[in-house]
Amino acid sequence: MNIKKRVFVRKKKLLTIIVFSMLLAGCIFTSPEPPSNQSNICSIFNDHPDWYDYALDSEKQWGTSIAAQIAFIKQESSFRHDIRPPRDKLLGVIPWFRSSSAYGYAQAQDAVWSEYEEERGSLFSRRSHMKYATDFIGWYNRKSRSVLGIDQTNIEHLYLAYHEGRGGYKRKSYLRKKSLRKIAKKVSRQTEIFERQLKTCEKKYKCRYFFQVWPICS
Repeated sequence: MNIKKRVFVRKKKLLTIIVFSMLLAGCIFTSPEPPSNQSNICSIFNDHPDWYDYALDSEKQWGTSIAAQIAFIKQESSFRHDIRPPRDKLLGVIPWFRSSSAYGYAQAQDAVWSEYEEERGSLFSRRSHMKYATDFIGWYNRKSRSVLGIDQTNIEHLYLAYHEGRGGYKRKSYLRKKSLRKIAKKVSRQTEIFERQLKTCEKKYKCRYFFQVWPICS
């Protein structure tokens, strides 16, 4: 094989590797569409059954219920993976800075996400992936319990601490925010609704793999 032909073959192989890598990256990092019915947790998991697995893992690890995790995410992002706060407008016209660095399903801000990544040690964690969004919420709520003494079943106050930060919660900044307190109650009610709904369909998602047998699927 002459030199020109060898060079051509090498370039062809390199191009093939690059194209394959791009396709693979696209498969890995493509995020799903929001659920078609966000008011029913069974419908949400029917659209995205892997989300049940992520939320279950988080519940086992940190203690926040599946229903509460999904209620938090519904409130924070309406299940949109790449949502950010809107940009402020300079002089009412020119797009300016965003009001915060919140991003992704759980609307985690840069500073607290960095804290989460450092503690969890995950090289590939992304705020735009549901696996890490559910784990982040569970992790954060466990911190709220240990630092602030908020019970894991007190969804209203867990959400207030989540929204205001633990420092803001300690200062009771939420007392000056009537609309936020209403939202926190709404998240608590949504959790209760999701919990009732999940009882009617959880076995379907919990036992969908051939290796899941008693007592896992009792």
